[in-house]
Amino acid sequence: QVQLVESGGGLVQAGGSLRLSCAASGRTFSAYTMGWFRQAPGKEREFVAAISGSGSATDYADSVKGRFTISRDNDKNTVYLQMNSLKPEDTAVYYCAAALLRITSFNIRAGARATYDYWGQGTQVTVSS
Repeated sequence: QVQLVESGGGLVQAGGSLRLSCAASGRTFSAYTMGWFRQAPGKEREFVAAISGSGSATDYADSVKGRFTISRDNDKNTVYLQMNSLKPEDTAVYYCAAALLRITSFNIRAGARATYDYWGQGTQVTVSS
């Protein structure tokens, strides 16, 4: 079992930055691929970014490439999402997720919701224009 708790959301003006954090329970954090997803009102939950257990591989949705950076600190059991140049369309509830995923499958499966077994409760990010 893995429990995930997100933090760092809030209200920011367009062009601003936020850093989200996701703290995980358990002693095998480095074994898990970690992902960030988001869900805007009336829309499906969509992939944002993912990072492999060691941090050697990352993946991003096209909509956030060059603006968002995912990272992790396995000593602190925490994954981060640095969000820069925020746009109003980034407004959503952001969810952290965890999956046991072989590195050989990362490129194929890290962006899929169905890959992930554990989810946090989400943190609201609102970007004003």
